[in-house]
Amino acid sequence: MAPPAPGPASGGSGEVDELFDVKNAFYIGSYQQCINEAQRVKLSNPEKEVERDVFLYRAYLAQRKYGVVLDEIQPSSAPELQAVRTFAEYLAGSCRDAIVVELDREMSRSVDVSNTTFLLMAAAVYFHEQNPDAALRALHQGDSLECMAMTVQILLKLDRLDLARKELKKMQDQDEDATLTQLATAWVNLAVGGDKLQDAYYIFQELADKCSPTVLLLNGQAACHMAQGRWEAAEAVLQEALDKDSSHPETLVNLVVLSQHVGKAPEVTNRYLSQLKDGHRSHPFIKEYQIKENDFDRLALQYTPSA
Repeated sequence: MAPPAPGPASGGSGEVDELFDVKNAFYIGSYQQCINEAQRVKLSNPEKEVERDVFLYRAYLAQRKYGVVLDEIQPSSAPELQAVRTFAEYLAGSCRDAIVVELDREMSRSVDVSNTTFLLMAAAVYFHEQNPDAALRALHQGDSLECMAMTVQILLKLDRLDLARKELKKMQDQDEDATLTQLATAWVNLAVGGDKLQDAYYIFQELADKCSPTVLLLNGQAACHMAQGRWEAAEAVLQEALDKDSSHPETLVNLVVLSQHVGKAPEVTNRYLSQLKDGHRSHPFIKEYQIKENDFDRLALQYTPSA
C-alpha cells in the first residue's frame, strides 16, 4: 500500500508550516526547487527567515556550490547559519583537520541542543570523517525528525537494523506521514529485504509521482529493483537519474554495481569508475576501491616471476 501524499504540515497550534515546500524539496533531493521556493516564499514571521536560509544554503551545498555559502554567510550571521558555513568550509577542503579539532572542542562543552542545525552539521562532518560514533552522539542530543532520520541512515550503514527500527518507530510516533518518516521507512524496508522491498519501492515511487522524480528517489527505486534482481528496470531508472545529473556519485556507484552484475564490457564499468574518481575522489566507495587496488597490486608483486 502506498503512503499518503505529503501535504503542508501543521504545528501543534494548528498553523500551517510556511516552509513546508522548501523543506520537502530539500528532503527529496530537489535542491534547485528548494532554492527557488526559498527565494519566493513570503514569511509572516521574521524568525522563520533563519530557518529558510538554513535550507537555502544547505541546498547550495548539496549542489556543491560551496563558494555561494562561504561568500554569503557572514561572521555576524545567526549561529544556525554559522554551522552551515563550517560544513561548507569542510566540504571545500580547507583546513579539515582544524575544523574537526574545533568541532571536538565544541562538542566537549555544553552544546545548545535547540540548535538542530549545529547537531546535523556536526554529525555530517563526523560521518564524512568515518566517525559514526561521534555522529550518533551529536544526533542523539536532538529530537527533530531530521536528527532521527540521519540516525537511521547511520545505523543502517553500521548494519544495526535492530536499532534503526527503534529509531524509525520514534519517527512514526512523532509524525507518521512526514516525508522524512516515509523516506526512513523506505530505507529500513530496503535493509529488511524480502517482501519489504516492494513496499520500499512504492514509497519512492509515490514521492516521485506526487513531488518530483529526483535523483535521490530514482536511486532508491533502482536499489529496490537491484535487490529484487530486476536489472533491466534498475538500469532504465539509473539512466534517467544520470540524465538529470551526470556526475551524481550514488548514481555512478549503482551503475558500477549494475554493470558488473549484468556482465557489461569492462570499459563500461571503468568509465563510471573514472567519472567517480574525477569528481568524487574522497567518496567512501572510491577510497575503499583504491585500498583494494593497492592491496591487489601488492599481492601481485609477490607472485611476479623472478628473472
